Amino acid sequence: KMPQTPPFAAMFDSSGYNRNLYQSKEDNCGGLYYHDNNLLSGSLEALIQHLVPNVDYYPDRTYIFTFLLSSRLFMHPYELMAKVCHLCIEQQRLSEPALDKNWMQKIAPKILQLLTEWTETFPYDFRDERMMRNLKELAQRIASGDEMYRKNIQQLLQNLIRKLAAVSQYEEVLAKIDATSTDRLTVLKTKPQSIQRDITTVCNDPYVLAQQLTHIELERLNYIGPEEFIQAFVQKDPLNNDKSCYGDQKKTRNLEAYVEWFNRLSYLVATEICMHVKKKHRARVIEYFIDVARECFNIGNFNSLMAIISGMNMTPVSRLKKTWAKVKTAKFDILEHQMDPSSNFYNYRTALRGATQRSLTAHSNREKIVIPFFSLLIKDIYFLNEGCANRLPNGHVNFEKFWELAKQVSEFMTWKQVECPFERDWKILQYLLTVPVFSDDALYLASYESESPENHIEKDRWKTLR
Repeated sequence: KMPQTPPFAAMFDSSGYNRNLYQSKEDNCGGLYYHDNNLLSGSLEALIQHLVPNVDYYPDRTYIFTFLLSSRLFMHPYELMAKVCHLCIEQQRLSEPALDKNWMQKIAPKILQLLTEWTETFPYDFRDERMMRNLKELAQRIASGDEMYRKNIQQLLQNLIRKLAAVSQYEEVLAKIDATSTDRLTVLKTKPQSIQRDITTVCNDPYVLAQQLTHIELERLNYIGPEEFIQAFVQKDPLNNDKSCYGDQKKTRNLEAYVEWFNRLSYLVATEICMHVKKKHRARVIEYFIDVARECFNIGNFNSLMAIISGMNMTPVSRLKKTWAKVKTAKFDILEHQMDPSSNFYNYRTALRGATQRSLTAHSNREKIVIPFFSLLIKDIYFLNEGCANRLPNGHVNFEKFWELAKQVSEFMTWKQVECPFERDWKILQYLLTVPVFSDDALYLASYESESPENHIEKDRWKTLR
């Protein structure tokens, strides 16, 4: 029976990884440095040793998550996997031959549990054939010991393969969406007076639009692997300048797709406003988006909220003074105040904390939704990452920093698992994801044609664009 640990979110509440709280036995592993029972640092070897279960020890879930997340700053996951396999086999070799069967029964469930946690939390690591090979090899060893384990291993491999198939399919869909929207972009080189439909003809209810945006956000959030945050910032190995510790190939496709979605939504908002010839139509679309943004705030969808505000603050939109004069802006001012960047986004961070509290005590999926303003989350994680990759003067890895980073990413893990409670509307989703949007130039052109340039700079730009 594995030691039980609390669910993810609760695990990282303590200030650090505490040996009394989390360990089932006094840990005599050399090379780990504790202070007040909190693990502060260790040599890479000692930390790896600490990950591998033995007959009377199983690492805690928080340790597994923390180490698997950040160890990739120093070594490839497949190198770690090879070391784990090696240590498991070493242990087996050192046990008395007569005890072998007995030892196997004690240790096999623990190794299986470790592999389960790894494949469930970081499935994308196993897109690497070397990982898969090691996994199957170790699984084979366990399975040969007992029929019962063979079933568990099959289950583990099936779940993993299903997850990897789902992410490949998702990536194909994204590629298709990209292809269709760029095809149609060529049509929009000049301002098309011929566009009959705008967003309000596809969905006239701002509440429903906010709900469909939340669908897109949650789906995209769900496909981001926690390791993508680390891999986005991998630097050179401080001990060996020639080799970057994480390869050649950054595996951050889903994270990038999510950032692109934010940009697309901002441009979509600006396009929907600027494409109208009549002032009253532009004002109506602005008011519509203010309502959508407000509903996003109420839902806890801060990413769409911020994208909408960014779209409205783009120069081609914000310069339309006559249009804005027709808009009731009080609601917009409140939203802007909420997302005001001053004091390191103090207001937004307060609102985010409120939404996080609400989600912890939630009774329904609707109350559980927390979709953070994503580029800010990445920035926060970037600053935590910076300290992680530097070794301490004695060559130790800074586990305290690992813990801080894991704490931040574990919160994200909780948010990304929420099921979207709203009904899907495929027509609206299709529009949001594929309708063509203006480029920067097209936006400026449309904006100048709606309200003439006011100064030399604008006049010159308009000439060039025409």
